[in-house]
Amino acid sequence: MDLVTNVVQGANSERLLLLLHGYGADERDLGGLLPYLDPEGRFVTVLPRGPIAAPPGFSWFDLMSQDPEVAQQGFVDALDAIDDLLDQVCEEHGMARTDAVVGGFSQGGGIALALALGSSDKPRPAAVLAMSPFIPFDPAAVDWDTATEVAVLLQHGTEDPMVKPLGTRRFAEVLADRGVPVVLGEFPMGHEVSMESITQAQGWLDAVRAGERPSEPIPEPPAEGPVKPVTTATWEAEVLRSEIPVIVDFWAPWCGPCRQVGPVVEQIAQMRQGSYKVVKVNIDEEPALAQEYDVQSIPLIGLFRNGRMERAALGAKPRPQLEAELGMLVIP
Repeated sequence: MDLVTNVVQGANSERLLLLLHGYGADERDLGGLLPYLDPEGRFVTVLPRGPIAAPPGFSWFDLMSQDPEVAQQGFVDALDAIDDLLDQVCEEHGMARTDAVVGGFSQGGGIALALALGSSDKPRPAAVLAMSPFIPFDPAAVDWDTATEVAVLLQHGTEDPMVKPLGTRRFAEVLADRGVPVVLGEFPMGHEVSMESITQAQGWLDAVRAGERPSEPIPEPPAEGPVKPVTTATWEAEVLRSEIPVIVDFWAPWCGPCRQVGPVVEQIAQMRQGSYKVVKVNIDEEPALAQEYDVQSIPLIGLFRNGRMERAALGAKPRPQLEAELGMLVIP
């Protein structure tokens, strides 16, 4: 399989960096990170394109296939093609495969992990950077005899609605338990990268170039905060059967006004503790609840009492206005 590939030659290149884009993107997508990931031009960066059309971009294998065997074979074929590409570009640029860093975002991040840690008779790359990875293989597929040779940086957004961050955290815990040098970075973002995550990655790359294999204890899970997430499974117990009134924030990670009103809802939770319960519902994850309560626009903040929604306020508003629309006694 021949892959369309861009190559960016750093001015002071000494190693190879292979970056694999996510689903629906292309070979140009991660190139925009290079001024931040590699400001000194220490890498020859290889940016291939996935072989399958997935408008508006491309995919490495068919995520939408209803046949798991088709998806699995596509994953294997893509992995083989990228493995061959890594050999090819290392030879072309006179660089050692054992010094290379492989990485990617989302679907590409999962393939990078498989390339670096899976069973293979080829030399391991030095390190793997997986950003918000979709991991299409079981940890049992990791070659534990050689995985400890590879430094691993796993990054994920705590509000990622597309690829759940818990999977990345659990994978990091498994790697750490088996002695793999791993760093886990969790950031308050969705399915994306941020300046904070790229700054961490750039520092980690510098350490890898210096011959280190960075390893840090897996951090404690992020604090839940004053506004508890509820799901369809916990809705009845947390909301409908609550002995005190419940404020429900219907939101989604992609919603800008939701992020604006979020701190206001948290302030209400802290100031009204004991008098009101305050929870939130991610409508992307719980569409049945959104449909049941006719949530057509967000953010929608509802006041529930005795098992029913008495009032609702739509949009991002200051706390006094929000409390007034919900029929609450406004606290100055």
